Amino acid sequence: MPVSTAYRPDPRLMTLGSDFADPVSPADFPSMVLRWRHDRAAATVGLEGLDDAEWLAAFGQFKPLPGNQPGPLALRYHGHQFRSYNPDLGDGRGFLFGQLREADSGRLLDLATKGSGQTPWSRRGDGRLTLKGGVREVLAAAMLEALGVPTSRALSLVETGEALQRNDEPSPTRSAVLTRLSHSHIRFGSFQRHAYHERTDLLTILMDHCIQDYFPHLEAEPDRPAALLAEVVARTARLVARWMTAGFVHGVLNTDNMVVTGESFDYGPWRFLPRNDPNFTAAYFDESGLYSFGRQPEAAHWNLQQLAGCLTQIGDEASLVTALSGFAAAYRQALLQSMIARLGLVSRDPDRDLALVNAAFRALAAGGEALRWEPFFFDWFGGMASEPRAMAGPRALLYEGEEARHFRQLLSGFEPDRPQRLDHPMFSVTEPEELLVEEVEALWAPIAAGDDWSALRGKLERIEAARIAWDLPPVPV
Repeated sequence: MPVSTAYRPDPRLMTLGSDFADPVSPADFPSMVLRWRHDRAAATVGLEGLDDAEWLAAFGQFKPLPGNQPGPLALRYHGHQFRSYNPDLGDGRGFLFGQLREADSGRLLDLATKGSGQTPWSRRGDGRLTLKGGVREVLAAAMLEALGVPTSRALSLVETGEALQRNDEPSPTRSAVLTRLSHSHIRFGSFQRHAYHERTDLLTILMDHCIQDYFPHLEAEPDRPAALLAEVVARTARLVARWMTAGFVHGVLNTDNMVVTGESFDYGPWRFLPRNDPNFTAAYFDESGLYSFGRQPEAAHWNLQQLAGCLTQIGDEASLVTALSGFAAAYRQALLQSMIARLGLVSRDPDRDLALVNAAFRALAAGGEALRWEPFFFDWFGGMASEPRAMAGPRALLYEGEEARHFRQLLSGFEPDRPQRLDHPMFSVTEPEELLVEEVEALWAPIAAGDDWSALRGKLERIEAARIAWDLPPVPV
């Protein structure tokens, strides 16, 4: 297999043993058609040189990569699902296929699947993924990356030739297998499983694995459980802040859907906000609004509490409480930084940054249904350098209101960060790239009706152009 010099296999999780994962076999699919390959992401791990046949062997048949895991591993974990504890979880339709190092950063990255067949944790499920579900994940990951959110990347989507029965899609529906590239699949629920069984030895092994392979700067910390929790708290705060400024609603913030490295993954009933609405939900089954847009920080903090509870079995409770209590301040700081970055500005000082951010939220709220979330940031990117463009655009009247005028007044005290970004052709049009649910359905319709992928490919090209245009600063890793 023609891997490049950037390919550095490092299958670390398999060294933990049988208490953490189960060897499984991939499904034998009746056919394989490559629908998406993320070559830019593949280049970061030395896999861009695979031709399509080699790609399908790796990400359709899951033949082992050179020097990597000898076979797939289905990870074991528990979790709270809508705050009800479930001890019967685990990788039920996916597995860890391999691990490798990222070329520039040296980070340990996972190749993991969705829709790759049944495992011991399938719970009567068929272990499959619908093609539409795979398309939705490709779109979500691409858009989130463009908006500066720490996210898994959809590396590969292969249509697999099966007819699936589902109660939330017209059936039979087409099938697919997705491979994502992400920074760890160690979930909060991974710790919960061993805490549930009171296996302090396995909790310690898992903690040491996380520190050694993801947070080596914590190796010398005398209180390792508290140090690990503080790191996860900070990373989770940054992740949620980026969700909030992106106007993203994950939809299912269960403890098995949050990982210790603070990266977003596993996109099911996600949505982007059409407008500023804290009560907006993504999942039709979230009847109480537990995971609504405005409650995402609360949900993340609750999940961190569950992780802290697990670590009390091997750490000092007072130290863990102190680490957990840092979430609120970390989130506020991350939200300020993320909002200033989304507006393309140079930070002034905490007080002036806070005043501007509060004014921005008030202006969004005052705009009501007429002022969509993403166009607001598009119109005012770069601050007053974009005022002529914003006040000549289709939302000019909305920016004449009292709250919007106050926002503009405060905005005049900020300098644009890298104002040359406004020279990108994206800013010469009046509408930004959005990804509202209506467009997702419109992109799927020609695929379902006539196997026409041109609209989806065009959208992904435009999202990539937007990523380059925004050039948002990454979250520290």
